[in-house]
Amino acid sequence: MQDYLLLELSIKSIANSDDRFISKLSNLSAVIYQYMDRLNWAGFYILDETWNNLYLGPFQGKMACSNIKISEGVCGKAVRDNAVQRVSDVHSFEGHIACDSDSKSEIVLPLKKDCKIWGVLDIDSPEKNRFSQEDEEFLTRMAQIIGENVFEEKKVYEGLFTNQWI
Repeated sequence: MQDYLLLELSIKSIANSDDRFISKLSNLSAVIYQYMDRLNWAGFYILDETWNNLYLGPFQGKMACSNIKISEGVCGKAVRDNAVQRVSDVHSFEGHIACDSDSKSEIVLPLKKDCKIWGVLDIDSPEKNRFSQEDEEFLTRMAQIIGENVFEEKKVYEGLFTNQWI
């Protein structure tokens, strides 16, 4: 059973804080990983339209794929279709990218600011059928809050070594 109220309060607090983009995403991945049960990965991929890729952002869990082409995987499909992807068995998903062979189910939610996708929230579980309709509805609301309140209008590859994200 999820403590949706505590998770929602935490997400809203972090998303609306004065912290920088990367710090917010780091703490958001931590609270999602902490308050949602039966997960093995929770984190963010950031869209770089110039290269048609999603690049790994802050996360909790095992090592992950560093970049994902928009044409590939569950995360790429979420961006291409501009829609939540709830996959009950990732091994039956054509084109699934197996960053962690322990993952069995996944939910990916587009993150948008002013109706434009800037990234995705990706959550994996070691259990098949882990994510319910209730989880999807709750996480969709949270993705809207994160999408509108966290993103800073900077290109992903700019500022990595200039302290603008620190």
